[in-house]
Amino acid sequence: MNPRRIPKRPASRSAGGKAASRTVDPLARIRHDLRTPASHILGYAEMLQEEAAEAGGARLLPDLKRIEEAGRRLIDLIREELSPERFANRRLDLRHLHAELRTPLNHVIGYCEILMEQVEGDKARGHVLLPDLQKIHNAAQEFLRLMGELLVPAELERAAGAGPAVVPAARPEALALSRELPTEAERMTGAPLTGTLLVVDDDASNRELLTRRLVRQGFEVESVESGPAALRLLRARKVDLILLDLIMPLMDGDQVLAQLKADPALRDIPVIMLSALDEMDSVVRCILMGAEDFLAKPFNAVLLRARLNACLEKHRLRQQEQAYLRAIENERAKSETLLLNILPQAIAERLKGGETTIVDSLAEVTVLFADLVGFTELTNQISSVEMVRLLDDIFSGFDTLAEEQRLEKIKTIGDAYMVVGGLPTPRADHAEAVAELALAMVAHVERHFGSYKTPIRLRLGINTGPVIAGIIGRHKFNYDLWGDTVNTASRMESHSLPGRIQVTESTYRRLKGRYAFERRGEIEVKGKGRMATWFLTGRQ
Repeated sequence: MNPRRIPKRPASRSAGGKAASRTVDPLARIRHDLRTPASHILGYAEMLQEEAAEAGGARLLPDLKRIEEAGRRLIDLIREELSPERFANRRLDLRHLHAELRTPLNHVIGYCEILMEQVEGDKARGHVLLPDLQKIHNAAQEFLRLMGELLVPAELERAAGAGPAVVPAARPEALALSRELPTEAERMTGAPLTGTLLVVDDDASNRELLTRRLVRQGFEVESVESGPAALRLLRARKVDLILLDLIMPLMDGDQVLAQLKADPALRDIPVIMLSALDEMDSVVRCILMGAEDFLAKPFNAVLLRARLNACLEKHRLRQQEQAYLRAIENERAKSETLLLNILPQAIAERLKGGETTIVDSLAEVTVLFADLVGFTELTNQISSVEMVRLLDDIFSGFDTLAEEQRLEKIKTIGDAYMVVGGLPTPRADHAEAVAELALAMVAHVERHFGSYKTPIRLRLGINTGPVIAGIIGRHKFNYDLWGDTVNTASRMESHSLPGRIQVTESTYRRLKGRYAFERRGEIEVKGKGRMATWFLTGRQ
């Protein structure tokens, strides 16, 4: 063990290098240093009782129980006799305290030496029990040394005169955090969970004792000696829970906790704070910073298991909740994608916003119809799978071209394709955008699909004018257009020629001067009579 003398302890520094504002109460430091070896005595005594029972050493249990009781008495005396209240009232009797501490300490040393003699020659159990008995004996000797170093008038007067930096007496709301006996609810905690735990403590014996206890409970355990080492390990491997000592050199536990909670990759790992100090203000601050729980040293085995199970179960439920939320978000994104495949984005947003009836009247848009010439003959020469694949290739290319021009595809009907410019969001260049799309569609088909046994050609018709647009359907939505403008655009396509783009006079007037046209003259159009039409041939 390597106890730290109080006067030489450097100020804790934050991750940024500035001195931390909190100063550890000197009296609390004395309690901390004395409780460390006392915690080792109690912890190893509890563990040895389990190991002795498993190894068939029932005859050793009474003496191990006496060592446990003596270790617990040492901890009680430290808490009672070195309390801030007793110092404040100047009621500490140093001679009486030494006498009170020596009684359980002598019990520890005496019973430990007896047990060491008993198991030293026991080949079956000695190698299992003797090392831990030696650790108990060493911890008792360390406690005795610290008594002579810390429980002397000069040290205690300095501690009493310095005045604690924080309120030393635990407030009622903080006492609930430091209880050492498990509640009935904690005793009823279900089967222990498993996982990887990280123990962070600057005291090697503390780490070993807690690690062994956790391994016996079925956990995989990593341990490190400092806050910086913990942060390095956490960025290299995944752990399920952190047991973090409050008082350490280099970085105290609350500083490590602050860095954990500031890191998006680490903030969700549950943290249980550990401390032998009666610094409940610090503990409460850590809980407010995001620590899940607090355990006071030494640990009650049942309480340790219950708290770990509770934290891991909460962490597991939180992970499940996050997984469900991600799944919901993924499904929402899929639904959004499907909705946008059916409806224009502006219309989809209105529908999601609560509108149930969407109908718009637009003064001027440009409508394009396209149809594949020769496709019917080709379907007799290829399989159904090839036919569907060919249509998908052609129309996927059209979709890409329409997206480039920021136009809305309305629908496909068989081998026909319908696009509109100027809705649902009006735009001044709707006719120009549709003209660009029509020229690109003709080139696309001739470039990629003109070499089939039965060549595929594209026939197109365009018209500009007013329309009514809206959504029909309740379960299967369909965004569509109505009006004479739509019917005329369809007639322009059906009366056009293969490889040609036929436009009405209204579209021609919008585009002349910027695009090249070939006058077709008047043609008879079904349902419309004679109409003047033009073929769009390119840009000027």
